[in-house]
Amino acid sequence: QVQLVESGGGLMQPGGSLRLSCAASGSIFRIYAMAWYRQAPGKQRELVAAIDSGGRTNYADSVKGRFTISRDNAKNTVYLQMKNLKPEDTAVYYCNADYDRAYWGQGTQVTVSS
Repeated sequence: QVQLVESGGGLMQPGGSLRLSCAASGSIFRIYAMAWYRQAPGKQRELVAAIDSGGRTNYADSVKGRFTISRDNAKNTVYLQMKNLKPEDTAVYYCNADYDRAYWGQGTQVTVSS
């Protein structure tokens, strides 16, 4: 069983930055593939960024060059650094771990508005 706890969401003006964190339980965090998803009102959940156990990353086209996913295996934590935020980034952001199955956090709200 893997438990995920997100933090770092909030209200930000367009052009601003936020960093989301996701703390995971388990002593073998280093082998989990981790990802961030988001879901805006009335829309399907979509992949934002992913990082595998070897540190390889991939991003949705809409966030390339603005968002960076990283992981700290010593802290069992994955991060999503978000820069140049846009109103269309407004969503609930979910942390995901892929191990024996998919695990999800409770989500953290990110609102980008002036």
